Amino acid sequence: MSDPNTSLPSASHFIIVGMPGLQEHYTTLFFIFLLLFLATFLGNLLILVLLSLDPRLHTPMYFFLWNLALQDMLLTTTIIPKLLAVLLGHNRISFAGCFLQMYFYISISATEIFLVAAMAYDRYVAVVKPLHYNSIINSRMCLTMMCTVWALGFLIPVVSVAPASSVPFCTSNHVLHIVCEYPSIMSLACADVSAQVNLSLLIAMVVTWGAFLFVLFTYCRIIIAVVKMKTVESRKKAFFMCSSHIVVVVLYYGSTVVEYIGLKVDSISSDGRIFIGGLNYFLTPLVNPIIYSLRNEKIKAAAQRYFRLKSAFPRCARNTVRAAK
Repeated sequence: MSDPNTSLPSASHFIIVGMPGLQEHYTTLFFIFLLLFLATFLGNLLILVLLSLDPRLHTPMYFFLWNLALQDMLLTTTIIPKLLAVLLGHNRISFAGCFLQMYFYISISATEIFLVAAMAYDRYVAVVKPLHYNSIINSRMCLTMMCTVWALGFLIPVVSVAPASSVPFCTSNHVLHIVCEYPSIMSLACADVSAQVNLSLLIAMVVTWGAFLFVLFTYCRIIIAVVKMKTVESRKKAFFMCSSHIVVVVLYYGSTVVEYIGLKVDSISSDGRIFIGGLNYFLTPLVNPIIYSLRNEKIKAAAQRYFRLKSAFPRCARNTVRAAK
């Protein structure tokens, strides 16, 4: 019998178990997740293309939105392709690949938390200090904020992931999840990792709650400013300026709360919790482009101009051929 304290031979790979209780539905789940992935990827890609091509959209607000779409694309491509492979039975992942997936997932998630806070500050300045908006949220300020957001997002997870990659793992290399999630991987460790897990939890709480309290503070200031506005038209304009971001904030933190509750409710099976987590990977990346494209007239106008131009090419070609005849 093998010693439970021995580590994996060369720690070469992990086995992603997935959702054992739902294996008979894997084919159906594969097509559902594939459609969600394609919709999420293409929707965010469309936002990136339109914001890059149209000079009318080269403003601070759309600069933040461009970064949000990029983060959503990176998040889905980090998680979903391997999830789809697991549903097809390719559930082996290398040791290095597992920790890379873990690192990029945590990093991009943290970056998105900081970006949501940065977008809240942008809306705060637009509503509370509209006359000074262009001088405060200028190109230099936008670049500084985005560099800070991306740097913090990719540096903070190093504190958790780097020590985890050096932990010895026991003879079981089966990860009870559909991705290389930090708690699931750390539960396989032979050594006492409670200090590392608690430190990671503390960092996650500080980042999440710190950003949430900042967003809450900015919107309290926005509400006070809106209440003081003299006309109903001004209040409607201020609400419209913030409405899309408010929906994103509610969805982002709401989905996090739902996932947390799912982990705490004993009546939900482990497969159910994993399935809820899998849907959470899609929720905000899928909904964000829908929110901003359907509620934003400038983006809809840019899409109409772009696709009208593309559809005009065949007509031009046909007219040229007819003229030549």
